[in-house]
Amino acid sequence: MITGEVSLKNISGPITIANYAGQSAKMGLTAYLGFLALISISLGVLNLLPIPVLDGGHLMYYLIEAARGVPLSEKIMQIGHQIGMILLVTLMIFAIHNDLLRLVSE
Repeated sequence: MITGEVSLKNISGPITIANYAGQSAKMGLTAYLGFLALISISLGVLNLLPIPVLDGGHLMYYLIEAARGVPLSEKIMQIGHQIGMILLVTLMIFAIHNDLLRLVSE
């Protein structure tokens, strides 16, 4: 998505996830459990992104602290958390927007 090789329309939110969960449940327990595993892995990878409010962001802060020898100031960490929260809320709104467009186009 960053390089433009994949469309941003591939970002899905809770509506699409629920839809696919229902479809996979109809296919059987194995398909449903596979879908749940895929969602869990996807959320785990997303959580490791270096966005300050996520675990990857905390790891990023620890790496910066290790490189500098001193922790970042509370003010800088607070600004980072605010930026991270804005990024996540924007991503959630975008994903739900895509979901609603899919519902309308069906």
